[in-house]
Amino acid sequence: MREMKHRVFIDGSAGTTGLRIHERLSGREDIEIVTLTGEARKQPAARAEAANSADAAFLCLPDAAAREIVPLIEKRVTVLDTSTAHRTAEGWTYGLPELTGQREKIRAAKRIAVPGCHATGFIVLGRPMVELGWAPADYPFCAHSVTGYSGGGKSMIADYEENGGDAEHQSPRQYALGQTHKHLPEMQAAAGLAYPPAFNPIVSGFYSGMAVTIALHTRLCKAGFGPEAAAEALREYYRDEPLITVHPAGETPENGFLPANTLSGRDGLEIFVCGHQEQVILLSRFDNLGKGSSGAALQCMNLALGEPETAGLAL
Repeated sequence: MREMKHRVFIDGSAGTTGLRIHERLSGREDIEIVTLTGEARKQPAARAEAANSADAAFLCLPDAAAREIVPLIEKRVTVLDTSTAHRTAEGWTYGLPELTGQREKIRAAKRIAVPGCHATGFIVLGRPMVELGWAPADYPFCAHSVTGYSGGGKSMIADYEENGGDAEHQSPRQYALGQTHKHLPEMQAAAGLAYPPAFNPIVSGFYSGMAVTIALHTRLCKAGFGPEAAAEALREYYRDEPLITVHPAGETPENGFLPANTLSGRDGLEIFVCGHQEQVILLSRFDNLGKGSSGAALQCMNLALGEPETAGLAL
């Protein structure tokens, strides 16, 4: 039996991500959850005291609230921020372990920014292409991302559960059409791009799941680039990664269709490569609440606390 437990505080445990993290941690023998009740959950001083009594603190808060509480938390506490507030901030480590050298940085970090869901799907595709030289950093990337409505948080979940039967909610809906989506800065920074991608997020009438697509024109890429070269490059880049599976070029297991919600409830991520020698399609599929949110947060916590990386994850 384990003698020592890691004390963990979840600030914002009533939200979608916070509830999911609490649910996942509550069954682990190596974790003791620090809790606040009543009005204390809304008081910065009480929240800071709870965080400072813990080994790790998750911030499942709006951006402004996350920025407000961080200065009150001692440097020895591992802070894992699931908001957008610190994903490109100086002094914070980006929580995507599968990127080159990032796992070691997360293990040593005390301030970890958990990636956004759309951003994760884009970066795992785009970063290797740029890093390995297949696409230049100034390539005009364009990405489409289909997500379940749980990605919009409690208000969107309530909206879909109340109005999901009407024609508007039954149709996939594009949004953030002004190209100011909050994930764009991290997408550019973590993928190593000279410019942010043109980004088209789409919310649909299923609860959770996500599929992100990047289309590449081979004439703008390194000579010899095509579906086979892309699949081999991605397979080598993510070799031995426990959460990422790269499928052979041209493989689409659902009879040529790629549902976005297949990995709902799981923490893995699949990569598909399709197309031909002139145009290549890269696709990532995962759960926006798993590898796109709470699963990614727990993966980072495990690394930072010295626990097995996949402890508590659904593979």
